[in-house]
Amino acid sequence: MTHKETAVYALEALKKAGADKASCAVNQNRKDEFNVEANEFSLMRTLFNDQLFLKAIKNNRKGMISVNKLDKQSVDKAVADCISFASSAQPEEAEDIAEKIENKIFDQSIGRSDMEKLFSRSKEFLEQLKDEYPKIVLEGMTTEYNSGKTVFVNSNGAEFEKTFGCYDMETMFSAKDGEKSSSFNGYGARLSSLSKPFIDLDMHRTLVSESEQSLNPRIVEKKFTGKVIVTPACSDMIWQTIINCFLSEGSLIDGTSRWKESLGTKVADSKLTFRTVPLHPEIIAGERFTIDGYESKDADIIKDGVLKSFALSLYGSRKTGKPRALNTAFNSIEVTCGDTPLSQMIKGIDNGILLNRFSGASPGPSGDVSGVAKNSFLIEKGTIAGALKETMVSFNIIDILGNIGISRERCCNGYSVLPWCCFDGVTISGAGTQ
Repeated sequence: MTHKETAVYALEALKKAGADKASCAVNQNRKDEFNVEANEFSLMRTLFNDQLFLKAIKNNRKGMISVNKLDKQSVDKAVADCISFASSAQPEEAEDIAEKIENKIFDQSIGRSDMEKLFSRSKEFLEQLKDEYPKIVLEGMTTEYNSGKTVFVNSNGAEFEKTFGCYDMETMFSAKDGEKSSSFNGYGARLSSLSKPFIDLDMHRTLVSESEQSLNPRIVEKKFTGKVIVTPACSDMIWQTIINCFLSEGSLIDGTSRWKESLGTKVADSKLTFRTVPLHPEIIAGERFTIDGYESKDADIIKDGVLKSFALSLYGSRKTGKPRALNTAFNSIEVTCGDTPLSQMIKGIDNGILLNRFSGASPGPSGDVSGVAKNSFLIEKGTIAGALKETMVSFNIIDILGNIGISRERCCNGYSVLPWCCFDGVTISGAGTQ
């Protein structure tokens, strides 16, 4: 059976088995990749991955299952298991599936893979590191061409198909000079073409260069409250924390979100516009439909400082009575750029840090964040004063959203489109400071 035929067959089998409502998604993915370890090519391989996702609702009870075999026997077993799970689940009136609105086919393919070019770019990157950054150790690199197709159908008549193709690359590196070594750092990008050398992708060269500069770090000598410039490389620290703590399904259903009643109100500096943008032209192979069965659309999370939407699925929306999110692409984010050049932003800071990576525990419902600044640099009197080590940063994310500086420059890596953002009121301390 084709993937479309498999999806339709599974859907019909769920209905015949007693499902009141059902949905089915079939994914077919192929990955052709090169691996590098310790500056040397170590592996070339092709991986195939087929997946079947089933959801059944019977008497307001939900069953879900995912399997990685698409033969008829495996599909039949998955259907039987899905119905069994639904029969034993607790009733939940908020469970539902998407209504049919407009069925669509999306083509995000980029043509056939050019593995020769991909190898050439990968080899070129190794040579450039060796020539231009001799103290860098490339601990690992994966470069790959990903392609595939997804078919979605549900018992309300909704149907979507998506075909995609893209190149992905990830690197992990550190600097070493004799007995001295830096903390590891990494970079990842998703590409629709191989027209640009990997070292010249947004922020890649900067992060590699800064690893070499981090071989002689300094400790913050005293505890102080200052400003932190969060680079696009450290996007999880702010933007994902906002989504997870205040906008996510879990925080809204259990009532812990501090923004649960803030829709339509001002929650941040009016300069901040923060969006989820799977349709953005610089987001490669972005989401086109949700697992619930809705066509994905770009959505404002915060616009001009005002909270515009939550990160709720259909279930979360029905459970809380709040609007459903227009997409579930919560990693495909954009922050609108500002008017201030990054160099000027740095010049305006007397005491602070440039933060590239953050290591800390997941923040709680209060929004308190605390952890270690990694691959980061001290800013003193408007200049970058050197790399840092063993430096703690702590703040409350809601408090710091009230006063934000946003750079004119932005970085796009195929997953997100982000500027450098400056936040005030962050507590910064080194090892041993009080």
